[in-house]
Amino acid sequence: MEYSRLLDCLEADFTRLRAVAATDQGAAVPSCPGWTVADLTRHVGQVYLHKTLGMREGGEPDQWPPEGLKGEEPLALLDRTYAGLLREFAARAPEEPTGTWYGPDQTVGFWIRRMAQETVVHRIDAELAAGQPVAPVPADLAVDGVDELLKVFLAYSVNEWGDYFTGILAGAPARTYAIRTDGAAWRVRTAPKPYTVEDGAGDGAADVTVSGPPTALLRWVWNREAGDEPSGVTVEGAPAAVAELRRCIVTATQ
Repeated sequence: MEYSRLLDCLEADFTRLRAVAATDQGAAVPSCPGWTVADLTRHVGQVYLHKTLGMREGGEPDQWPPEGLKGEEPLALLDRTYAGLLREFAARAPEEPTGTWYGPDQTVGFWIRRMAQETVVHRIDAELAAGQPVAPVPADLAVDGVDELLKVFLAYSVNEWGDYFTGILAGAPARTYAIRTDGAAWRVRTAPKPYTVEDGAGDGAADVTVSGPPTALLRWVWNREAGDEPSGVTVEGAPAAVAELRRCIVTATQ
């Protein structure tokens, strides 16, 4: 996706998140057990601030968390830190170097993409907490979100920090997952190392096939489905293989 498009999506999802979060700060967030909407709001605000300071300082912020952060009202924090994040993005080119946790991409553009995807997922959290309909995710943003999760979170994490996945993958057979949505597909191949994600579902057989419309698939991979509504995603394959993929995703995104 173009960075300008990601920034437009960030703005739309922030606006929706902010409006929904203001309706009931005390509501429980079913997709984030133990959190209220106030906790969710504070989390997003802190993420915005952390990335803003990181870009400003070239890497991990020198002091985290800043003094007084815990005492700030969640919605005020969200507003303040979002405004700061936008100012930081406006002051920098996407290709400008900055520190990130993802080795292959050490640029401001990484954080533009990451903050757009962070915001849409937490916008869904707020909607689920408020009992409001989940607004559709634009197809290009949803496809990009699935791509980011599979390549940046899942494959990179398994290969870079394999010890965290030993209990899931050690002794497990190598598996192949075909993941498909409108206009995009990925083929995930597992083993303790390497754990690969390739574009295109390929022609060979897969142990598990996961398919659905972009919004539904994004919600499925991020475990943001609502228990009282149809999934919209079709999953074919052995339950044990599906559970392995789920456990790897959860570990990679913690």
